Amino acid sequence: MQLGVIGLGRMGRIVADRTLAAGHDVVAYDVSEEAIESAAEAGAEPADSVTDLAEKLGDEKRIWLMVPAGEPVDAALEDLEPHLDGDDVVVDGGNSHFEDSARRAETTPAAYLDCGTSGGPAGAELGFSLMIGGPEWAYEELTPVFDAVATGPDGHDRMGEAGSGHYVKMVHNGVEYALMQTYGEGFELLREGRYDLDLEAVARTWNNGAVVRSWLLELCEEAFREEGTDLGDVADHVAGGSTGTWTVQEALEQEVPVPLIYQSLAERFGSRSEGRFSRRLANRLRYGFGRHEVARK
Repeated sequence: MQLGVIGLGRMGRIVADRTLAAGHDVVAYDVSEEAIESAAEAGAEPADSVTDLAEKLGDEKRIWLMVPAGEPVDAALEDLEPHLDGDDVVVDGGNSHFEDSARRAETTPAAYLDCGTSGGPAGAELGFSLMIGGPEWAYEELTPVFDAVATGPDGHDRMGEAGSGHYVKMVHNGVEYALMQTYGEGFELLREGRYDLDLEAVARTWNNGAVVRSWLLELCEEAFREEGTDLGDVADHVAGGSTGTWTVQEALEQEVPVPLIYQSLAERFGSRSEGRFSRRLANRLRYGFGRHEVARK
């Protein structure tokens, strides 16, 4: 299969590399010439514009967008629109709001798949978890690429109609916020409690058979190993918050109580003016799974 990839940042480059490794062809474009050159060195066919990328694809175009949510997605679609028809498929792999995805599915000439993507830069080796919404035929058409980009056939599925993929990813991120907050509070109590504990040792022990073991807990262990039990100069400032905000807003609309997710979001916003160990750990965990910059004191 031939896949066009627009956006060659951390996640987009992983999409291109894993697709190439599975034996498919990739045409790659990014606003950065350096990123294009790097992808070409890895085996992708370079394109010097969105239009050039579209022209280099076959009559039935398969295009994966991995650009920031919001206006960049709409701008890419606007550039693509003259080159698309109903036989083409466009995948939006970014963190778009599900309502934007549903709107784009209605207005884009091609079949539109909204693809919630989880796994962070670790996906370069392991593959991503992909939550996909949109037409079933388009999902089935792209299954060989999804198999390559995800952890395998079990690492992706069609969630339902347009918007459902990004809806599931939105709630996923809300759950992620609450899990990070829970680990942070537990380790804060251990740090401030009555024993002098090695938190790396605690995390390592819990990761071996304990009920609370998880990848996030492995990242806690990594954080304590690399930063120390007191987290060194990691600041109490947790960035991000858009997808958690969307989750809470949707919960209010659906009248579903989500107190843990709401409180974790409030703690994240509160981190911009106060100081707590739990939020310092959340700050470092965001580096672990997403390689987001660590705010330091």
